[in-house]
Amino acid sequence: MDAAELLREHTIQDIYSLPDGRRAELIDGRLYMMAAPDMLHQRISAYLHNEIYNFIRKKNGRCEAFAAPFAVFLDADDRTYLEPDISVICDRNKITQKGCNGAPDWVIEAVSPSSRSMDYSKKLFLYRTAGVLEYWIADSDKNRILVYDFVHDTANEHTFSDKVKSGIF
Repeated sequence: MDAAELLREHTIQDIYSLPDGRRAELIDGRLYMMAAPDMLHQRISAYLHNEIYNFIRKKNGRCEAFAAPFAVFLDADDRTYLEPDISVICDRNKITQKGCNGAPDWVIEAVSPSSRSMDYSKKLFLYRTAGVLEYWIADSDKNRILVYDFVHDTANEHTFSDKVKSGIF
């Protein structure tokens, strides 16, 4: 895809039309190509997903945890499509065969060098305004997890060795 193609107005159909192996996210009609995650990113995502999945299962919780690639359609239009590293959804009516329609309750993004500015700014704003209750940014370069609790309007920083609790449980 050339620069002019990336800058034009896009829809979810453009996401579905990408060649096999190519992934992108769509925010307000703008296409953002995604690089393949590295090994550390995958380890962090897998560990967090496993911990959350097992916690929910052990407690017989009503929420479900999904790992990327899992589509999240934040808006009622066809101009926003995201694939958070982890999505936790407690309203099962939002879950379809294609993904999540509406805001997940909890989103976690594991930072990659290519996603750093998106995760810390654009997605932070997008998730907050869409109704996500809690947003975590796991950053291996900084050995920290930032926890944004949008319900209580707080942000807390933890290291990877801290025990971090979610506010939605």
